[in-house]
Amino acid sequence: MNETKNHLLLLGLLGCLCYGAGDWLMLYGDPTPLSTSYYWLTQGVLQIAPWRNALAMALAFPGIVCYGVALFSLERYITGPRARTAYHYLNVFGLTPWMALHLFYVMALYLFWHLGNAGDVALAARTTEALLDHLIWLVPVSEALMLPPFVYWLYLTAAGKTTLPRRTAATNVLVIYGVLYGVKMLLPVSAFRLGFTNGLMSESMAVFFVVLYVVGRGGVAGGEGRAGIAG
Repeated sequence: MNETKNHLLLLGLLGCLCYGAGDWLMLYGDPTPLSTSYYWLTQGVLQIAPWRNALAMALAFPGIVCYGVALFSLERYITGPRARTAYHYLNVFGLTPWMALHLFYVMALYLFWHLGNAGDVALAARTTEALLDHLIWLVPVSEALMLPPFVYWLYLTAAGKTTLPRRTAATNVLVIYGVLYGVKMLLPVSAFRLGFTNGLMSESMAVFFVVLYVVGRGGVAGGEGRAGIAG
């Protein structure tokens, strides 16, 4: 494997730090819920300084660039040209909603903070809930675009259609997310759990990139799954 290209995965890790830091900045605080519909509209959100939301949004810009570079770099592992092209375009579509979803949550949290600190927490909760209810369809639509690249990557690695060992499929982002979600369920309600939960995808991506970087550094890629690939 080209060593320079392998280092591109470290850019993916940097993207995880950008997005993950933003996720924690947005929610880390007193977990006391102030909404019956959205557990993350908490007392802590009212205590979060506005600059934290602004920084969380600003970090998303370098974050998505780093994600894109790292995810597109994975094409070099795919042995079939048709599969490589399919993965490429799934990534193009999959990266599109990341910024929109991040902005959606940042703006909702800021609205809640602004109205709550103006002296009417009940109004803040009602207004933010109304905004979220109106546009909550953005979440499943965004996820429908974001998940296919990872599902397809899972298929490619498990089916031996990459130069990686088939067992690498066990370290897919979705598998890691499932494991970390189980860990989250064991955590007591706390500021840490809020931050950890909000950053689950970034944390899963970080583990994913680190594993692939280690695999590449160790020269594992290239043996299993190289032969007989038509795409």
